Amino acid sequence: MENFTQKVIVITGGSDGIGKALVEAFLKLGAKVATCGRNYDKLYQLQSSHTGMPLLIHTADVSNEQECINFIHTVVKNFGTIDILINNAGVSMRSLFEDVEIEALRKVVDVNLWGTVNCTKYALPYILKSKGSIVGISSIAGFRGLPGRTGYSASKFAVNGFLEALRTELLHSGVNVMWICPGFTASNIRRAALNYKGQAHGETSMDEGKMMSAEDCATHIIKAIYKRKRTLILTNTGKKTVWLNKFLPALADKFTYNYFFKNGKLFK
Repeated sequence: MENFTQKVIVITGGSDGIGKALVEAFLKLGAKVATCGRNYDKLYQLQSSHTGMPLLIHTADVSNEQECINFIHTVVKNFGTIDILINNAGVSMRSLFEDVEIEALRKVVDVNLWGTVNCTKYALPYILKSKGSIVGISSIAGFRGLPGRTGYSASKFAVNGFLEALRTELLHSGVNVMWICPGFTASNIRRAALNYKGQAHGETSMDEGKMMSAEDCATHIIKAIYKRKRTLILTNTGKKTVWLNKFLPALADKFTYNYFFKNGKLFK
């Protein structure tokens, strides 16, 4: 995949999980990488472990439009252009809708949807010139609504719709727009998931040892970007869920309920 050499790759949310794995993988492929996140200490640690490599870090909350503008401008000032934007920053939630506070839902939508919209809006002029790629790290929850994750599902459906509309607008521009649904992946997103009050859970009851690793996920994503695919759905469970929901939605309802509810209580 030599075509990534010296390419400018922008990855939001690069201090943990899939984002961090993508940063490290693209650096190994010879790319210039810029990433942002809210936690400066994690970003600094990432940069320190890649001393001498073309890695730019920037502290930013992607739900804040001005901070996205500052991030994109910093990237262009340092690297001159943008070839690929990967909208990876995201936050999940775990709470029944009847219990959740509206502010918690708003936080999820602001990061997942508006973070993608904000960064894409200000990176687009440069990607149009380079005829590059815009990528959204979405979720199976963007194809199939998941109980206890109403805000997360809504935000990911919106991300998929936004990117599909944008892809159609840019169909003859030379820019590739794609969205990726990793399925359950071992990452920090479940520990950072918001509860009904909009606060981080700090734990997960799921066995992450049985999930796809962030590094394997990053490898699949990079191959899909290289091939300029339209969509990528990962893991057998993810593919089965999307297929079942498309062709047998009532049965998908039952299977999804049984997966997420144990003894009538939400499995978190």
